Amino acid sequence: MPTMQNAHIDRALTNTSVAYMQDASAFIADKVFPIVPVKRQSDVFYIYNKGDFMRDEAQVRGAASESAGGDYGVEASDPYYCRKHAFHKDVTPEERANYDEPLDADTDATDFVSQKMLIRREMEWATKFFKAGVWGREISGVDASPSTNQAIKWNKETSNPIKDITEAGVQMASETGYKPNTLVLSPFAFNALKNHFDILDRIKYTQKGIVTADLLATLFEVEHVYVAWAVVNSADKNAKDNVGFIMGKHALLCYSNPRPALKKPSAGYIFAWTGLEGSGAYGNRIVRLPMDMLGLGTERIEGEIAFDAKKICGDLGTFFKDIVD
Repeated sequence: MPTMQNAHIDRALTNTSVAYMQDASAFIADKVFPIVPVKRQSDVFYIYNKGDFMRDEAQVRGAASESAGGDYGVEASDPYYCRKHAFHKDVTPEERANYDEPLDADTDATDFVSQKMLIRREMEWATKFFKAGVWGREISGVDASPSTNQAIKWNKETSNPIKDITEAGVQMASETGYKPNTLVLSPFAFNALKNHFDILDRIKYTQKGIVTADLLATLFEVEHVYVAWAVVNSADKNAKDNVGFIMGKHALLCYSNPRPALKKPSAGYIFAWTGLEGSGAYGNRIVRLPMDMLGLGTERIEGEIAFDAKKICGDLGTFFKDIVD
């Protein structure tokens, strides 16, 4: 086994890895839960009592009298812990020799391991947060006759997704003081919306007359609509591929803080441990390890990423469960 004493932190390849992550538009986890770089692998963050900030408590001050005063409640959360996730590809001298310019074996290996790290982070986010039972409000899709906390599925002719989403936004703002600014759609939900008769009717006089994520953002009065196009192959190696979208047939309306910080509210954050030597802004690094035991001159390109995704404010999210067939 190679040891870290023999390892070389390849900053050039780490930068390649960061650039690849930034360009991976199909992955949405870090767009919905902004990255908060942290120097410690584990620590607590604090949750403030929102009600304490929203009371009308300032009073007229009389002559020579004390001002009205108060305080706010705060409690420590469960600590975050940035677990390290890793994946490698071995590059042999034969591979390098057979690459034609401008192709590069090391860069291809970096892209390969970066993709694996992105899939891991997206899978962890989807498994934890793009599901029922997590958020402050949940609306379930039904075929007809919706009752409280239900909505007709958006692929049905009698549905009204614009009303469903904008009303959910108004309710969130009235209860939290924060208007949602982000809508996450599975590709199935996005396809239902872009073909919905009401939406098509409303945009028919626009310049393009084509439903895009940006146009939906305008209709739904949010800053961003993200479509989770990332896929995963759930089949074992050497078995028949079983490729499908990572996100299910759901949607999430939430507030994602555009200026993330430990004391600022947001639906969630991804804490990225940047304390490791050579780590990039995402808590990632590329390590080059000699692997002569596999053949003289063989090197291992190993990617590491250390992060923990945490829900911060559950009431800053409304989850639309099974909102399309």
